[in-house]
This record gives sequence, C-alpha cells and structure tokens, in this order.
Amino acid sequence: MTNIELSRAIHLSATATLERVRRLEQGGVIRGYMARLDPETLQLGLVVFVQVTLDRTSPDIFDAFSQAVRSIPQVCECYMVAGGFDYLVKARVRDMNAYRTFLGRTLARLPGVRQTHTYTVMEEIKADPELPL
Repeated sequence: MTNIELSRAIHLSATATLERVRRLEQGGVIRGYMARLDPETLQLGLVVFVQVTLDRTSPDIFDAFSQAVRSIPQVCECYMVAGGFDYLVKARVRDMNAYRTFLGRTLARLPGVRQTHTYTVMEEIKADPELPL
C-alpha cells in the first residue's frame, strides 16, 4: 500500500503518516518489506514440517545446528521447541523426490542430528505472515 493509501486509511496526513512509518522502521518494529511470491509458480509447492531430535543437548550442538540450518535455502522457518524433540523445521521443495534429496543430503547431515520425523502438508489451510494486531 502506498503512503497516501495508508494515510487515508488511518485518517492522518501523508506527511504525518510517513513520519510515523519511518519511526517504526528506525525503532525496529517494521523490519522490512517483502513481495509475496507464489510457491506453485516457483515450483516449491510441497511443504514439509520436520521434527528434529539432536543426539545431545549442549550449547555447542545447538549453536552448530542453528548456524547450519540458517544457510539452507529450502528451510523457510526453524524453531527450537520444548517437548519431545528439539527443533521444528518448515521447508519448501518441488516434490517428494526433492524432499528425499533434501532430507538425506542436507537436513539429516546437519550437526548433531540423531532423528527426524516428517509431516507432509496435504492442504494449506492458512498461511498468513501478518501478525494478529
């Protein structure tokens, strides 16, 4: 949305709106802007969630895994979690063959990985990057 459209929506002048947006950017509330790309068009239609269990839970293994997973382009999101496993990874790949390659050659070879469990998405019901404000 343009600054003018935003200013009309919030009933402020364009100048005041732009000033507020800049303050939000400088304060780190707005971290950036992005285009919403169509994964199907880009041949990244298969979404998988992978539970990752590490062979041991020590700071050096957590750090090594975290650093390594950040460099994998197929990984969209990765969270350290509490519970029966250590990390939950969301990845996008072309198809099941691409996933098998990703799992065997990439994810399973990350530092400390002992075990993985995969959940393949059959239908995407809601995928909204907006925060519930």
